[in-house]
Amino acid sequence: MNILDKIVADKRIEVELKKSIIPTTQLENSVLFDRKTNSLANALRNSTTGIIAEHKRRSPSKAVINQKASVQDVAIGYQKAEVCGMSILTDGKYFGGSLDDLLLTRASVELPLLRKEFIIDEYQLLEAKAYGADVILLIAAVLTRDQIKSLSEFAKSLSLDVLLEVHNQEELEKSIMPTLDMLGVNNRNLKTFEVSTDISKSLSDQIPDDFVKVSESGISSIEAIKDLKQYGYKGFLIGENFMKTENPGTSAIEFIQNLK
Repeated sequence: MNILDKIVADKRIEVELKKSIIPTTQLENSVLFDRKTNSLANALRNSTTGIIAEHKRRSPSKAVINQKASVQDVAIGYQKAEVCGMSILTDGKYFGGSLDDLLLTRASVELPLLRKEFIIDEYQLLEAKAYGADVILLIAAVLTRDQIKSLSEFAKSLSLDVLLEVHNQEELEKSIMPTLDMLGVNNRNLKTFEVSTDISKSLSDQIPDDFVKVSESGISSIEAIKDLKQYGYKGFLIGENFMKTENPGTSAIEFIQNLK
């Protein structure tokens, strides 16, 4: 069993436990549930930089990244940097995140917010909406085509943007459907954790122009972004490059100023 299989197995248990004590009606009655969402796809289309900055405390591949910076301080710094959106890890066991991180970020900034999570159930989409997310992530590696279809349709009914993440051509081919807004190519092999932007380049011409193209993971230089833009990418998810510094917001400001 690889790390992705372990995460998903634990996630199924976690979701069932949550469902047993917090009914969907409670999520639907949240003060944020009827909030008008802010489209990340539109923000990326209209941006010259395309940076989606991530808050991530740790990961299975890197252990601790940054346990000191508060999520609200990071969010305010990212907003000052004029990022297009912010990704918030909400998985606790493997990434040290929580839904409270999403809530605190929503209270701190107006940015489009992506709930970065291993989504396997519609219940998690209701959570995302209730805690202030604008965008949800679906990972093709852990979902069937039918699951991608049903989850993306449900997300659209909640006015949430959908970012679908793939790692290879097979996942891309099974995933393309009109209920997606953005197609993300993860440059990290989830089984080996090796990183290369070559996969983004090789899949770029197979992603229809209807979707905003996003390159994820392993992006740490201005040159890498300029290179990927030539392949039609409009969004660039950057986490560790900012989070490994003492002040992620300041790092993002400097990076984006240099990119401009």
